[in-house]
Amino acid sequence: MGQLPLWVGCGAGFSGDRIDAAIPVVDTLRKREGQRTLIFETLAERTLALAQIARRANPDRGYEPLLDLFLPPILGACLEHRIAIVSNFGQANPAGAARRIAELARQAGLRIPRIAVVKGDDLTARPDSAHVLAQAGLTHEGELLSANAYLGAEPIADALRDGADIVVTGRVADPSLVVGPALAHYGWDAADWDRLGPATMAGHLLECGSQVSGGYFADPGYKDVPDLAHVGFPIARIDADGACEIGKAEGTGGVVDRRTVTEQLLYEVHDPAAYLTPDVIADISQARIEETGPDTVALSGVRGHARPRTLKVNAYYEGGWLAEAEISYGGPRAESRARLAADVVRARLGDQVRLRVDLIGVLSILADDRGSLLAQQPDGRARDVRLRLAATFARREDAEALTREVNALYCCGPAGGGGVRSAIRPRLETRSGYVDRDLVPASYEIYQ
Repeated sequence: MGQLPLWVGCGAGFSGDRIDAAIPVVDTLRKREGQRTLIFETLAERTLALAQIARRANPDRGYEPLLDLFLPPILGACLEHRIAIVSNFGQANPAGAARRIAELARQAGLRIPRIAVVKGDDLTARPDSAHVLAQAGLTHEGELLSANAYLGAEPIADALRDGADIVVTGRVADPSLVVGPALAHYGWDAADWDRLGPATMAGHLLECGSQVSGGYFADPGYKDVPDLAHVGFPIARIDADGACEIGKAEGTGGVVDRRTVTEQLLYEVHDPAAYLTPDVIADISQARIEETGPDTVALSGVRGHARPRTLKVNAYYEGGWLAEAEISYGGPRAESRARLAADVVRARLGDQVRLRVDLIGVLSILADDRGSLLAQQPDGRARDVRLRLAATFARREDAEALTREVNALYCCGPAGGGGVRSAIRPRLETRSGYVDRDLVPASYEIYQ
């Protein structure tokens, strides 16, 4: 049993996060007494879909694109101070990520870390994948590219107990990146729900990075955050009962207080009494949030219930092509000209194309794919409008028709359009289902 506390810091909250955010986190962790772990949470449904596309183009890729920028600044310090690294930056290719990490260590003249690769989430790698997906109710006429189950914390914990310096996963539930180190450090039973529940919510607070330390919280004049340009990433002390105290890296901007923690605690939680994860059903209905010092907040009162019998599965299918193009209009009657341009392109493409029309700066975030809100909204006489047009197509050659029509607006009118930008890219369609967890055994192997 671990006698000293467990400290877990977050170095990234999504793929594409700041590449230097982990440096002050590691500098702070190395001063803490106890077991230290650094997590990088870089995976979302959209991210995994993009990773699958990257792996199709190059079988050696498909892991976190910023891996070469995230790790080198902190890898040496983590190995020197025995700060474990746990991350889902394996994405669609955990083994590829492990190979790259070993190479990065060699290039830096460091010892080769003991790297564990968590396996089992990729259902398409199994010979019985069709049967498992059928059990999850996932059938689709398009070509199946991949299917991944949300794994839990146990293989992460097993790998850490086996001496792993770094644990690389694919699709695991985000809080499991924190629950795994807690299981390993404190020796909890995997069915100790009232410890797993609080630890899961500690992971929930950490996994989105600076959202809990003021980043996504900031709203000038209403929710002011100091030194947002240097917002610090969070660090939590997780105790033997699973309760946590959360703060941020020393010498950084941002704020951790009752407001930021409450907002992040409720983020993406559908039912506060039943937050479902592969490890536990967490219950925050009686949670207590208390400020215990400057930029330090304690979370307690979280309970846990027996984990679900099923695991969530996301399947990705060929989804045709997305074409999008933009053009700007400025000056008197700019909005009227942008609306006319949209009407021209719609007429040219025909009624069979469902065209998304956005007037950026006027009506885009609250618009809709059918254009009904645009039709209902009167011309506001905006003088600076960026028109965006987008649609999906089964064939790339059909998608090219949209980009050609927007480009033709240069001379075919209406007047004064310019700054055309266009892109065509493949789409993936996502379908979700649930499968009995006994059909998805998870394990790990040490990269050699």
